[in-house]
Amino acid sequence: MGLLWQDLVVDLIRELAVREALFIHLEQLVAESRDGTLGYQEAARFNIGDETIAIRQVQGRGIHKPATLSAALSITTTYTKPGQKPPYEDLQGADGYARYKYQGEDPNHSSNRALRACLEFQLPLAYFIGVAQGVYLVEFPVYLIAEDPQRHEFTLSFDRSEAHFDPSLLTSTERRYALRQTKSRIHQPVFRQRVLRAYQTTCAVCRLKHVELLDAAHIISDSKPNGEPIIPNGIALCKIHHAAYDRNFLGIRPNCEVEINADLLLEIDGPMLKHGLQEMNGQKLLVPSSVQSRPDPERLQVRYEEFKNAS
Repeated sequence: MGLLWQDLVVDLIRELAVREALFIHLEQLVAESRDGTLGYQEAARFNIGDETIAIRQVQGRGIHKPATLSAALSITTTYTKPGQKPPYEDLQGADGYARYKYQGEDPNHSSNRALRACLEFQLPLAYFIGVAQGVYLVEFPVYLIAEDPQRHEFTLSFDRSEAHFDPSLLTSTERRYALRQTKSRIHQPVFRQRVLRAYQTTCAVCRLKHVELLDAAHIISDSKPNGEPIIPNGIALCKIHHAAYDRNFLGIRPNCEVEINADLLLEIDGPMLKHGLQEMNGQKLLVPSSVQSRPDPERLQVRYEEFKNAS
C-alpha cells in the first residue's frame, strides 16, 4: 500500500508541475499577443525540461490527455461559423456555471475518464475557446467541480475551492455570482473577439480601427430576453459610440442607419460632439460581408424603440 501511495504522490507532483509550466507558457504567449488570442500553431506544444508536450488535440476530440500524463491537460470548444449553433449555448447551466460535454455519451470513454481524473484530484486545465478558424481565447486555470452522467457533462469553475459540491444547493445570490463569473471569463471575451473579427476590427459608425479603443456592443442587453452573446446581437463600436449607444444619445434604425438624439443635434459643445456624433446622423453602419454576421433587424427594431422612447 505504501508503494502505491508513493507512486500516486509522484504522479500528482508531475501532473501539477506540467500544468504550472503550461500556464507560465500560456501567460507569456497571451501577454505577447496583440488582442489576447492564440493561433493554432502557438497553442500546439510547449517544453518542460527536455520533453515536448502537446497542449491540445491536433484534430477531432476536444479533450486532450498527453500520453505521459494520467489526467486531461486541456479542453477545447471549437469555432462555429455564423448561423450555426454557438458553442456557448452548451456551456452554461441553470446555476450559472459553465459546462463541458463528454466525448460522446459513454462515461467510460478514455477521454471522459481523463477529465474525471481532473475532478477527483482537483487538477487544473487550460480551456481553449475558438473565436475564428484556428484562433483561440484561452482561459486558465479552470477546474472541474461536478459531473452529471445523465446530461453527459462536467461543471466548470475558476475556483478550486468549489470542488465536489452540489450546484443544486446554491442560493440565488450564489447563482448570480456564478453567472457573472461565467460571463466575464468566457461569454464576454468570446463575444468581443467574434464580433470584432466579423467587423474586421473597425467601428461600424466611425471606421476607427484601433482594437484597444473598440468594444463589442450588445444590441439587446445580455440581461434581457434575446440578449445572447452571438454576432447578430453585436456591433463593433468605438468606446465613444458604444457609450452613446448604451445611453441613447445614438440610435440605430432597423435598416442600419444611425440616428442621433434630436436634442443632441441642437447642442454646441466643441469638435467631438460635432464630428464624433452630430455628423454621424443619417450615416449607414459598416456591416460584415457575411449576411449571417450582420445585425439582426428584429433586435435592432426592439432596441430602436427603446432609443425613441428615451428621446
